[in-house]
Amino acid sequence: MKIAFIGLGAMGQPMAASLQRAGHQLRVHDLRQETAAALIGMGAQRAASAAQAAAECELVFTSLPGPAEVETVFGELREVLGRGAAWFDLTTNSPQCVRRLHAALAERGVHLLDAPVSGGPHGAESGRLALWVGGDRAVYDRYETVLRQIGDQPYHVGPIGAGTVAKLAHNCASFAVQAVLAEVFTLGVKAGVEPLALFRALRQGATGRQRTFDRLVEHFLPGRYDPPRFALRLAHKDMVLALELARECGVPMRMGAIGLEELEEAIARGWGERDARVAMTLQEERAGVRVRLPAERLRGALD
Repeated sequence: MKIAFIGLGAMGQPMAASLQRAGHQLRVHDLRQETAAALIGMGAQRAASAAQAAAECELVFTSLPGPAEVETVFGELREVLGRGAAWFDLTTNSPQCVRRLHAALAERGVHLLDAPVSGGPHGAESGRLALWVGGDRAVYDRYETVLRQIGDQPYHVGPIGAGTVAKLAHNCASFAVQAVLAEVFTLGVKAGVEPLALFRALRQGATGRQRTFDRLVEHFLPGRYDPPRFALRLAHKDMVLALELARECGVPMRMGAIGLEELEEAIARGWGERDARVAMTLQEERAGVRVRLPAERLRGALD
């Protein structure tokens, strides 16, 4: 298949190399010409512009820094992409941007799908990547085999923009958890526990043994908080003690303080004997959305 690949940075270059190893004819473009050298050496064609790369190609991939760069490339591609062509944008973009560009291209019979990836440069090199795709399901199905040559876990999330929403939600969770982990490790070490011992201890706990998102199927997604697995009043007690320790040690706990505020608000609702995860429903109220799935749909969700 003739494929154009535009954007050969830390993620784009190894993803393009995977497509080349799979036997596709690649036409590549990046503003920094040196990044294409290895791919050219393997037989790819160098293109002087995004438009030249995509001309007469059935399939186009872009891996760019952000919305501004995608908008710039769109200005070139819309003039050369033929009816029926498909463009998978691997960029972590904005939903508004991809939806707007999708609508403009749809008028010309061109399919744009947002397909941000997760797994980092090492995942791009090894092929262990998640690709979260939003857009026409039939187009996704047509090219799923090609997507699997880039990453081992392509997944059609929903209509255009859905893949980008999933990626932004994922990264928001990742960096928020990162901030929490920084707090608890500074607390543990300053309170006297050796770092490796603390790391091993935390990994042995309930939170450490389960993947972060897996725990959502137990309480939050089905909306099941009774009977409690761990009562809210006990969670509140533990957080109070943890923050008392932090004050004694002189460790600021901004994320921990927010967590305690959530538990205190839930306690004030009279939920002390319910499961501690009931505090998560406070955010549902604030956001004006109810996150619920029936139990039958959750069966097999972790497979």
